[in-house]
Amino acid sequence: MTKSELVSVVAKMSGSTAADTERVLDSFRDVVQSTVNAGGDVAYPGLGKFSRVDRKARVGRNPQTGATIQVNASKAPKFSASSRFKMIVKGQASAPYIPSS
Repeated sequence: MTKSELVSVVAKMSGSTAADTERVLDSFRDVVQSTVNAGGDVAYPGLGKFSRVDRKARVGRNPQTGATIQVNASKAPKFSASSRFKMIVKGQASAPYIPSS
């Protein structure tokens, strides 16, 4: 699903305009990115939790030459799906109804 398709479906389901829906979805994205960048978590019940993982520096290995290399410490985004979302994906629970276009 593309962003424009997502905006269209959410706008239709919420009874809102596409422009308003796009502003809300963009704002949600911005809040998640800003909060996670600052080291905080964003939990959305029924969907999951967005967080940041701090990876320690470590010694790695070049797979072609076998030479050891130093891998610097880094930060990475993480998403943990909620148990409900996992059940829906596994087919153990029914997904919400989305009306067709």
